[in-house]
Amino acid sequence: MKTPLLFNLDSRTIRKGKGSLVFMLGRRTERMFALVVVQTLLLSLLAGCTGALDTTVDPRATLEAYPTLIQEGEMVTLDARDSSPIEGVITTYAWDFGDGTTAETVIGFTSHTYLTYGQYTIRLTVTNDQGGQDDAIATIVVNGAPSINISMPTSVRAGDAALLDASASFDPEGDALTFRWDLNTAEDNDGDGDARNDADATTPTVLLDTSASGIINGILRVDDAAGAFALQPFEVNVTTRTFQVTWITETYEMSWDEYLDQGETWSGNITPGEIGRVMSFNAVLELDRDVAPPHDNFTLALHIVEDNYKRSIATEPGNYSTNEPARAEMADDDMNLRGEDGMYTSDSAEALLQLLLSSKESRQGQGPWVWSVIAQQSDPDAFIGELDPDPGNDWTLTVEVILMRPSLTEVAVGSTSE
Repeated sequence: MKTPLLFNLDSRTIRKGKGSLVFMLGRRTERMFALVVVQTLLLSLLAGCTGALDTTVDPRATLEAYPTLIQEGEMVTLDARDSSPIEGVITTYAWDFGDGTTAETVIGFTSHTYLTYGQYTIRLTVTNDQGGQDDAIATIVVNGAPSINISMPTSVRAGDAALLDASASFDPEGDALTFRWDLNTAEDNDGDGDARNDADATTPTVLLDTSASGIINGILRVDDAAGAFALQPFEVNVTTRTFQVTWITETYEMSWDEYLDQGETWSGNITPGEIGRVMSFNAVLELDRDVAPPHDNFTLALHIVEDNYKRSIATEPGNYSTNEPARAEMADDDMNLRGEDGMYTSDSAEALLQLLLSSKESRQGQGPWVWSVIAQQSDPDAFIGELDPDPGNDWTLTVEVILMRPSLTEVAVGSTSE
């Protein structure tokens, strides 16, 4: 075991081991030894002071973000120009935008666009020329646009129901949604000069007008409560219907009987063209048999208003020996062409009937027919005085119209698809 070395300055001895080895130190040596100790202590103190002078001063970071609520795809502006280096100058501004992207600038001003909704924390780190750093943060809320989900048919036959249902649309933040349907972008229904912004309906579901065939283009706009909106265009193909047309020949008959005094006129209307295509007609006016000659003189007249068709004919005397009364007969056997059977397309049965009955080949005789009976002269007049034994007469008018009526049977061609 080693023996410790013992120093004893007071006795000016140095002992080692069991025996004492004594060195006698002079006063000069003692002073030099004390000086070394003092120098050592001073160097230690000076080293501590130098370390204090080399301490880094940190800057002060400030951050303003505006606006703090934005929509998807919008930009936020970030301003850190009020940051202070405290000492020296700021050398870098390091930006962490919170969405996985970063940037570094030499000035305290930048901007950033957020493409996805959510809440983001932006962290700014400011560094000065001494290597000091400070952080500042800001929180940005990015509002998500509504997600539109439309359930609808892409093709329907004219007149069939087409339900557009957007009730499955939703907002990422759960806000209530408002709906605005422009059901036909080819029509400017509100008259503002923009055919693509009409509010034809404001409910989640709406029935589309399919009365006319063709391609219908529309737009649905859905807004949330925080100012975000989404647009969804849609298209529906409205197809025509197909009908098998068979023409059926029918007879339309009307009759009237009245009494007219001399100078009086009777009128009555019929509209046979509403039933079918007019092919021909035959009208007979008969007067009651006179008790004595001469026969009464009446006139039968026809006016088809829309055609400006006018005809009139006077009664011819009857035969007293055979008891035939006076009568007038009017006929026309070639008014329109015969209808042709075949396949036709139209938006509806009603529209096809109107087309078939108002076409160039069947236009005559479509409007109202005005029949008139005029009592021109009732004979014989009185032979004595003012008394007239036969001031008028009874009559009967019979009108028979031959029509061709189109019978329509709808034929299913193809199918609609969702």
